[in-house]
Amino acid sequence: MGKFEPNPMKFVEAKSMEFGYSVASSTGYMMLRLYLSVVAVALLGSAGALEVQADPITGTQRSGTYQSSFMRIHGLSQAPYGFVRFCEANASECSQDGREEARLDATPERLSELDAINRSINHAIQPLTDMEVYGVTEFWTLPAKVGDCEDYALLKRKILMQRGWPASALLMTVVRDERGEGHAVLTARTAQGDYVLDNKVDTVSIWHKTPYQFVMRQSYLNPKVWVALEAGENRRPEALAGVAAQ
Repeated sequence: MGKFEPNPMKFVEAKSMEFGYSVASSTGYMMLRLYLSVVAVALLGSAGALEVQADPITGTQRSGTYQSSFMRIHGLSQAPYGFVRFCEANASECSQDGREEARLDATPERLSELDAINRSINHAIQPLTDMEVYGVTEFWTLPAKVGDCEDYALLKRKILMQRGWPASALLMTVVRDERGEGHAVLTARTAQGDYVLDNKVDTVSIWHKTPYQFVMRQSYLNPKVWVALEAGENRRPEALAGVAAQ
């Protein structure tokens, strides 16, 4: 029997189609094709461990200490179960808007807008866990009066998109909080760095100024795809809560 020779490009094309890109020459498809090509080489046993990096990086990350204004990506990740179910029920909230590579400047006006939305939603929604409201450990939804961490983040994302922010600049993000528990926040990607909108605090902060360990987030190339923010095989949080105010 002849030696099996894996074909990385077949893997790339298959994954690109799986993520919803056609083989047309769209920007999103071409960027994901390049991104997956690196992942494919790593998965198929290239010499040395490759670190996938889709965003600018100006520092290093060691032992949970972050030194860059931009989050570092380490490859693909499995989307949270609650997010998958949310997208099935709310397809328009998980679609692209044609601005996959957009990073807005963090002008005083835009930072003020982020701050205002973060504060208003934090004060408008009563914090309750999914177990208290729905009787399940994880249920992602756009809240009306009550919700937990991911619900706050989904609503902030929706309102900011209505105000002209591109989907690629507003990414749902999973972290481990200061107690090591699962928590969801919204990341706002700007040309000056990644900012965090958090239901636990009213202040919007650059990501590495928070007390969190960042686990994974949506890909800016495709909102249905998630990427890892940790190296290695670290297990994601089982469930998210994050309703306690600070």
